[in-house]
Amino acid sequence: QVQLVESGGGLVQAGGSLRLSCAAPGFIFSLSDMNWYRQAPGKQRELVAGVDRGGRSKYADSVKGRFTISRDSMKNTVWLQMTSLKPEDTAVYYCNADPVVGESVYWGQGTQVTVSS
Repeated sequence: QVQLVESGGGLVQAGGSLRLSCAAPGFIFSLSDMNWYRQAPGKQRELVAGVDRGGRSKYADSVKGRFTISRDSMKNTVWLQMTSLKPEDTAVYYCNADPVVGESVYWGQGTQVTVSS
């Protein structure tokens, strides 16, 4: 069973920063676009940021200029650096691996991010 292991969530005051990490098996990481999603209570899961195998990134409008996604193929890890956090960023954040071949996608267990006002 493929496991994506996330870490780095927590409680932070508005304006603060957090960095989320997600480690994936090498054979999955090398084939995958890597994404971070989030889901707030009562809301649908939404794409926050993604980075493809070539390092090209994309962001939700709500986080542009505040969040940065990056990946390291030597460490098989993707990070989400979050700055200028707002209470509306509070959610469970999920790492996602979307391989460019096959139909399977893989999810981490989720990590809670809580931003207090």
